[in-house]
Amino acid sequence: MNENKKKDKKKNAYGLPLGMCMGIAVGTAIGAATDNIGLWMPIGLSIGLCLGLTLGHSGEEDNGEHTDDKQ
Repeated sequence: MNENKKKDKKKNAYGLPLGMCMGIAVGTAIGAATDNIGLWMPIGLSIGLCLGLTLGHSGEEDNGEHTDDKQ
């Protein structure tokens, strides 16, 4: 059972770095286009972090059971 939890955590861990990379790329592109990279890179990073958290949790299914309640 613990092996399945580790695999699930590892599978869901890919959303955050992917979102960060996408956010930095978009923020840098907008910053270069507007000649204001210093403003748009952190904005893109923060949006990417939010997107990455959403991507990481979108695969989880909540079926109403809590693992702490099982013994």
